[in-house]
Amino acid sequence: MQVKKIPNVDAIRGGEKHSGELHLTEHHIIFAFPPALPDGAPPPPNTPKTREVYIAYPIISNCFFRPCPSVSGRPSSIRLRCRDFMFINFSISDEIHAREAFEYIRNRTCRLGTIEKLYAFTYQPIKAEAPFNGWHLYDPRAEFRRQGISTKSVDRGWRVSLINKDYTFSPTYPGLLVVPSKISDNVIKYAGSYRSRQRIPVLTYLHSLNNCSITRSSQPMVGFRGNRSIQDEKLVSACFSASATVEFNGIEAAGQKTAEPSPSSSQVDLRDSQEADTSDTERFEDELIAGDDNDSNVDSKTGKRLIYGAQQSNLIVDARPTINAVVMQAMGKGSENMDYYNFAKKAYLNIENIHVMRDSLNMVIEALKDGDISRLPPNRELLVKSNWLKHITGILDGSALIARQVGIRHSHVLIHCSDGWDRTSQLSALSQLMLDPFYRTIEGFIVLIEKDWMSFGHMFQQRSGPLNCEKWFVVEKDAMAGSAIPPGESDGRAGEAFENALASAKRFFNKNRNNDVNAESDGDGLSSPPDDPSQIKKPAPGTPEASEATKPGELSPVFHQFLDATYQLLRQHPNRFEFNERFLRRLLYHLYAGQYGTFLWNSEKARKDARASERTRSVWDYFLSRKPEFINRDYDSTIDDRQSGRERLLFPKLSDVRWWYQLFGRSDAEMNEYLDLAAARDERIGGYAMGGMPGSFTSPPSNGSKSPPPPSSPRPPSLQLSKSVLTGVESAHEALTPEQRSAINNPASLKHSASADTPGAFATNLAKIRDGVTGLDIGRGLFGGGSGSSSGGGSGSSNGSSAPKKGEQELADMSTGATATDTEKGSWGMTYDVS
Repeated sequence: MQVKKIPNVDAIRGGEKHSGELHLTEHHIIFAFPPALPDGAPPPPNTPKTREVYIAYPIISNCFFRPCPSVSGRPSSIRLRCRDFMFINFSISDEIHAREAFEYIRNRTCRLGTIEKLYAFTYQPIKAEAPFNGWHLYDPRAEFRRQGISTKSVDRGWRVSLINKDYTFSPTYPGLLVVPSKISDNVIKYAGSYRSRQRIPVLTYLHSLNNCSITRSSQPMVGFRGNRSIQDEKLVSACFSASATVEFNGIEAAGQKTAEPSPSSSQVDLRDSQEADTSDTERFEDELIAGDDNDSNVDSKTGKRLIYGAQQSNLIVDARPTINAVVMQAMGKGSENMDYYNFAKKAYLNIENIHVMRDSLNMVIEALKDGDISRLPPNRELLVKSNWLKHITGILDGSALIARQVGIRHSHVLIHCSDGWDRTSQLSALSQLMLDPFYRTIEGFIVLIEKDWMSFGHMFQQRSGPLNCEKWFVVEKDAMAGSAIPPGESDGRAGEAFENALASAKRFFNKNRNNDVNAESDGDGLSSPPDDPSQIKKPAPGTPEASEATKPGELSPVFHQFLDATYQLLRQHPNRFEFNERFLRRLLYHLYAGQYGTFLWNSEKARKDARASERTRSVWDYFLSRKPEFINRDYDSTIDDRQSGRERLLFPKLSDVRWWYQLFGRSDAEMNEYLDLAAARDERIGGYAMGGMPGSFTSPPSNGSKSPPPPSSPRPPSLQLSKSVLTGVESAHEALTPEQRSAINNPASLKHSASADTPGAFATNLAKIRDGVTGLDIGRGLFGGGSGSSSGGGSGSSNGSSAPKKGEQELADMSTGATATDTEKGSWGMTYDVS
């Protein structure tokens, strides 16, 4: 193996300086240095002569090279920021050696051209890993058999379909699909065209106690004209009509005349304990979803809730902010018209798209970026401004909502976002983690990732970008070498600012011309600024290099957020998980390191086409061969729903979401002290968070104690709405948003007009979209200023509801009688900048 060695290198990390030798290999940067010893202290026995720090090339996210002529007496520097949040600065006295090192690193990071040059394709496992084969750990038939679905067992309302066995039906879906027994493959075939990328509603989880399901899909192709599909409606209806009989997985069967479970796993006890510890946000969400059904779920004689299915409220969960779904409808996609899915309700969540999440993480990195040269605490203002914890809280809130629907309210849930491989995977996997103790074991967590992330087509290659990007390697001007600018004060920021400004200008002038949103984006129709072609050498279209090249606008920390949310659950329930925090941290490292083949492709089909299991090793070999290192010593595997702390279900404490400080290489106090102080203050001032206190999510402190607000102190009217990820609930002929619920005591109802396929449906759908935008407080001109304004514009609502006056005024120039031509000529590109 070729190794380039550079002597006399100083490395600064965490404010500490070490002198040693830099080794550049084909796949790693290795910094070797002698261990630091106290002055005059002899080295302890068996101490290695050198310590080594390994940095895999794909894990580099930014590299800044500052050359200084050797005659100047200043060393040249190579400053690295890594995706595992390592920040390190190498100072090299010889400028020629420094330039050679920079080029060597750049060539092996962003100029490989194909993933087949990554370490995964030449990696030879160590002896401990050799007996394992993680590629065969997940067997979909075995997993669904564990859930109770098998051709040899009693029909639970589901069957295995092989319609996608050769991946021709839906290339991004698994080869094995579980669909309702009553739905034929012929119906599925016709239903496929109504869902984006043929990602139809299919089963991912069947709850063992009540036979309620979690299904997932992509968005429907509703479009501006309100398209519908009888086959899709039939498929979703069948998903929501499974029996609630329980007699598998070792659980005692319910009697013929009752749907109550056996006393050994009493859902009554579980419900009582759950409701006793329910936060205001959760109660608000449950009431909003229940709507007018609340009264029918209570026994008029006893005053108690009816249990086990009597209060069933099946739910379609659209993970997107409402306005994003509106934008997608204008682009030929959209969200379900609940007039045709009157057997369920639909909940909109406020989980942002990939571009917002990427920007959020970038701001966190900005807050930490001087972690190499300084031990100063991170920039707290930027941490708060990033909204990273807000996003994690929202994802946990949405997942808990789904878990409550399935595990507590005994209802079926269908989840989708845009394409159904980003936010859908987050919500689906986390809700199952809350519902099923099996997924909290090491083996079960691996199965969960293989099932809901790998097989269902999360685009790991697109989202992580293992081939890096040329623009992330910055050479600072030689002229800067003569100025006394220490690391951290510039870092090429001026150049980046100019590039960003130029990209924004291009985006502004091109947004109405370029309506071709990237085909691989789950950005809700909102594209990121294009890359400057002068900075990047793009491969020829149609080549493997083109399909594998990193697209900066498609990168996003989606899987990172899932691991962060899992960390929150582990931190809050430290004895309910078999794995420890380091397991999650190492998993994030290997997401980017390129040592194993697990995360190098976008779909199950792509992995099979590339013969990944034959040519690379699975990342699970690494974890299983070192399993003792990742075992949680506090793990208690006992499940007893009658004993607090051992229940089958677990839920997050949204008030206790904290920074994953170990991942960011900082101390708990550095990252979380301000949050702990804010939570303590919230508790003292009345049991609810104050609006002006950044970083405080809700009132209860981390120990779980609750202080109800005093009756004499009314709760701020916007408090619940600002905390809940739920932004609206819609059912047949009814749409309800939190703003409307807070305005009156009883649920508001927005009556929809005639169905989408009746005469005048186009104008009706336009009015619905306008009304949805109106309630979101979006500024004037959202629908473009190209179309003429109407003198009698007003709100123009066709459904007779009282929309907010401010929203009416903002959209007063939009005519309700707009024709198809008028609307299509409007500047729909303006909506691309909403989110």
